[in-house]
Amino acid sequence: MNFTNLPGLTEIKSKLIEAVKGNHIAHAQLFAGKPGSLNLPLALAYANYLHCQKKGDNDACGTCAACSKSAKYIHPDTSFVFPLGNVKGDKDEDRFKADILKTWRSFLLEQPYGDLNDWISFYGGEDKQALISREESREIIKTLSLKPFESPFKVMIIWQPELMHPSAANGILKILEEPPANTFFILITNAIERLLPTILSRTQIVQVPLLADEDIEVRLQQKGLSESRITEILSLADGSLNTAIKLIDSEQDQYQEKFSGWMRTCFKRDYGKMVAMTEEFHELDKLDQRNFLAYSLGMIRETALQFSGASAISRVKGSEVKFVQDFSKVVNVTKAEKINELISDATYHLERNGSPKMIFLDLSLQLSQVFNP
Repeated sequence: MNFTNLPGLTEIKSKLIEAVKGNHIAHAQLFAGKPGSLNLPLALAYANYLHCQKKGDNDACGTCAACSKSAKYIHPDTSFVFPLGNVKGDKDEDRFKADILKTWRSFLLEQPYGDLNDWISFYGGEDKQALISREESREIIKTLSLKPFESPFKVMIIWQPELMHPSAANGILKILEEPPANTFFILITNAIERLLPTILSRTQIVQVPLLADEDIEVRLQQKGLSESRITEILSLADGSLNTAIKLIDSEQDQYQEKFSGWMRTCFKRDYGKMVAMTEEFHELDKLDQRNFLAYSLGMIRETALQFSGASAISRVKGSEVKFVQDFSKVVNVTKAEKINELISDATYHLERNGSPKMIFLDLSLQLSQVFNP
């Protein structure tokens, strides 16, 4: 992974490169961003730049021996710590670690912008919560006690440190504060609020924002998509390149028609149609279910912008404009906040493998109550 592989984030890339050039590299950095941000790919590109033997002004050379190994995620001086769930591994612990590391490298190669759910699905997490075990702190200390093999630096990348077992988190505090010479930690989080204050105080925080629509749009245009499809994907992606890439291969669906019909059904308390729509929702695959709820949240946001008089920053186009204008006449601030809360909660339960039928029907019934208190 090189910096040039990543769209946007120009200012952050420049600061990281200048820190390396000026030899002002923080010994522990925390790349923090919302789900969908490119903090993991950015960390991989940063580690590549640190190891590169022929660093350029704006990126790693991409051709030296170090870059060749980093491109395959096999550089001996870059170590990875990542969460795992309930995996039926080999009884031989060393062989299991080698196998799961091979799986991790394959994941990074095949889904470079993937998220935690993608990773769990990739290795077969069996719907169990992924965690970084308490044993990992000992492995980190053991690994970093060795001198670098090829590079002047050793890099320890910890992905999703918010999922560390408390014993593991506490176990790395000392080495995180005082690592060996030329050893650098890169922690990558999507939930900075869940990290221990003692970890936050030992790291330099690098805020990684979601991408601007323009950055994602360039990638989508390269795929030869129509302007209307690009507009729809940008609305659903909401700054996440990973989501946008998934949507490219998903079937185009008329989310606007489905959402407006759903809202009218809830407003009219048409319970028979609610049940029918629940069946339709259940028939969608999991990605489409999540996308529809994500689109719904986006439309609630657009409605709030409309009745707040901030339509100048609205992202709706075409038939969506008329719907938002009409919808804003029956939804006030209180209702919009409640609808947003209910849909967000439904998304949370759906992502944790709750029953789509129960979630959607319960959500529809609660929305009808919001519209008709």
